[in-house]
Amino acid sequence: MTRGRRRRYLAVAMLLALVSPSLSAGTTAAETVTFAYIGRDADPAYTPTKAYTGLVLRDRKRPLDGARLGLRDSKIMGRARGLKFKLTERILAPGRDAGAAIREIAAAEGTNVFLLDLPIEEMPDTLRGLKAAPLVLFNVRHGDDTLRGANCAPTLFHTMPSDTMRMDGLAQFLRQKRWDQLLVLQGEDAEDARLVAAFRNSAKKFGLDIEEVRPFKLGNDPRERGRNNIRLLTSSADYDAVFLADAVGEFGRYVPYQTLLARPVVGTEGLIASAWHWTYERYGAPQLNQRFEKRAGYRMTAPQWAAWAAVRAAVEAILRTGKTDAASLRAYLVSDEMNLDLYKGTPGGFRPWNNQLRQPILLHTYNAVIDRAPIEGFLHQTNNLDTLGAGPLDSACRF
Repeated sequence: MTRGRRRRYLAVAMLLALVSPSLSAGTTAAETVTFAYIGRDADPAYTPTKAYTGLVLRDRKRPLDGARLGLRDSKIMGRARGLKFKLTERILAPGRDAGAAIREIAAAEGTNVFLLDLPIEEMPDTLRGLKAAPLVLFNVRHGDDTLRGANCAPTLFHTMPSDTMRMDGLAQFLRQKRWDQLLVLQGEDAEDARLVAAFRNSAKKFGLDIEEVRPFKLGNDPRERGRNNIRLLTSSADYDAVFLADAVGEFGRYVPYQTLLARPVVGTEGLIASAWHWTYERYGAPQLNQRFEKRAGYRMTAPQWAAWAAVRAAVEAILRTGKTDAASLRAYLVSDEMNLDLYKGTPGGFRPWNNQLRQPILLHTYNAVIDRAPIEGFLHQTNNLDTLGAGPLDSACRF
């Protein structure tokens, strides 16, 4: 941390000490507030995805390092209030009930703030079992809109943006460029179908026209040339851009520069919409990226940023309310007073109708951030960040 940044942290900490109420008796005798990270052992999401030649195409890292950095960044502010923040890290064995494990950790360690990094298949049952529990749970991994809709829970807060938020940001960019006609290429993975569904809704919302959705298939079988040959797959259609949904990445990496028409590619290759990117160069982002890479040894991606933001949100709620009980923290997170610095230029708070963190979306290539959504000119009657994602009337979430 630079000297100037340390001075700013100290100034904020002194201000918090003056204006915040004293902490309630909920703080432990050692004045330590514990957060917990919950992951799953042998989680297939963290198995590197390899091409047939052995090239590693996807090598995801757990969000743990982001949570650790969030605690480190909060140390000075906590110290000014006589607090220490601790992170308990639990990787659950296959078959271990996540809800039961969370209850046990809460009872044994006195923590009520959890960062969840569980497979999407486990989330609905886990949330149902914890719906009435006095906890604050953070989703730091999944963009699945059902977690903000039919499977939402009053205990669950999302620092990872929803698929709809990311696709809305991409659609705004396409609309601004007047790339209104889209050809959609969809892979066979369930995540591909989910992403296409979100993009369909965003296209309709922002007045884009999807010319056609064409499924592709990895391979070189000549009988499947219409699905595995990119030039054939992108022929006999008129489009301004190609939207690609390929979670695996083996087929999609060849799509740019191979389409029959010379058109830009967006989606999972080309221009990508994310919560975070290591090349962002404004609003303190370079300093955050440098701190993360120095400690973790690799570049910060969206899940690590989401875990960092979750810790910072919980710390902010504790320091501002002076309390540690779940009801007080949850009330503050969705209040108008919540104003979290996200290092993306616009502070964020949580939407009360689905507990989603409002945040800008970064639109980036492999090595550059091209724009930030909401795109200039897309306005909302109360908060421009709410042009991204489901509003209260659109949301299927019912607490």
